Amino acid sequence: MLRPAGGHRMTLLILASASPRRLQLLKQVGIVPNEVIPADIDETPHKAELPDNYALRCAQAKASLIAEKHPNAMVLAADTVVAAGRRILPKAEDEKTARKCLELLSGRRHRVYTGVCVVKDGKARSKLVMTAVRFNRPDKHIIDQYVASGEWGGKAGGYAIQGLAESFIPWINGSYSNVVGLPLAETVHLLKVAGLQW
Repeated sequence: MLRPAGGHRMTLLILASASPRRLQLLKQVGIVPNEVIPADIDETPHKAELPDNYALRCAQAKASLIAEKHPNAMVLAADTVVAAGRRILPKAEDEKTARKCLELLSGRRHRVYTGVCVVKDGKARSKLVMTAVRFNRPDKHIIDQYVASGEWGGKAGGYAIQGLAESFIPWINGSYSNVVGLPLAETVHLLKVAGLQW
């Protein structure tokens, strides 16, 4: 439950995300947003834009958009990107894309970036978090099973670490919750600095 900071009125926290995973992660650490309002922005990468810059830019754009409409609230937004080298992998919306992503990631390391932005009283605070992830080489049968599961739907890079795909991942370096979609330690710090108490 959210409490007012320093005896002031209750802080209204808005999560600017359509991701049920981000909401679940916040609840895991006792933070329940007052509202969930997805931010509809153009998520097309700029020409030659690097994955880390893209993740941070999108998070800031989402937070700013919702903050403009709700100036009295604290707004939290995030954007997660799976990157193979300088290449930004898409969110998998069909089986072909999911399979292509899994085949590209197979047997190699990649990076997962999440940009996090909190806006309160017109001030934006941002953080970029990176986790390195290594995939083993799942055989074609295993990839077929995973694609058939549908678990990849809407996931950056075509996989969810908190599901069946965890069996593909023998090693990560960094925040696990970042790969799920919201780095909790860094997010909690940003919310505290912005004045949220719970």
